[in-house]
Amino acid sequence: MSPIADHLQAVRQRIDRAAQACGREPAAITLMAVSKTFDADAVQAAIDAGHTVFGESYVQEAIAKIALLRVAPGQLAWHFIGPLQSNKARQVAEHMDWVHSIDRLKIAQRLSDLRPDSLGPLQVCLQVNIDNEPTKSGVAPADVLTLAQAVHGLPRLQLRGLMAIPAPSDDPAVQRAAFARLAALQQQLQDAGLPVDTLSMGMSDDLEAAVAEGATIVRVGTAIFGTRAYA
Repeated sequence: MSPIADHLQAVRQRIDRAAQACGREPAAITLMAVSKTFDADAVQAAIDAGHTVFGESYVQEAIAKIALLRVAPGQLAWHFIGPLQSNKARQVAEHMDWVHSIDRLKIAQRLSDLRPDSLGPLQVCLQVNIDNEPTKSGVAPADVLTLAQAVHGLPRLQLRGLMAIPAPSDDPAVQRAAFARLAALQQQLQDAGLPVDTLSMGMSDDLEAAVAEGATIVRVGTAIFGTRAYA
């Protein structure tokens, strides 16, 4: 197997162990391979290993990569996980299957307006600034319900749930506490009658804590593709 195939297998084993430790079914947790900054050859190696779900943060890079890959339309699921500006909304609406980083109604409205009917609803998550960090994107926890209700009412979008990137910590208890706060917000949405089923949380260094608190999608890049070299 290629190194990327080996890494994918190792990460899946981590997810399986974490799920079993808390009595969850491993199949209920989707592994997203975060391929941002890695080239199409690296993604192709993951595809050759059987992986189909990928996360990207840069619109132009994602579109170029999608065009280069040797796959049939619909074979892969592309998730946009980076900050999204209004002037990039059309490209995201036309090329991506999911968006995890909605933090204001204006962006959601743009995506809804620009999503082609032929593609079906764009699956979306609200990004929550779960630790109220001043430099981090995301809707404030206190405003999640209001934004969720507005996004749920938009055509051509399907609100699926919440995403968060907590403040970094090496302490599993601190990690779990942040993820538990996001899970509590999801429960608040469900109690309000919103049909949300997704918690996008957990990365290479904290996926076990995320799985323990109910993650349904974990976003793993470094543990699969290696250390990123940013330009």
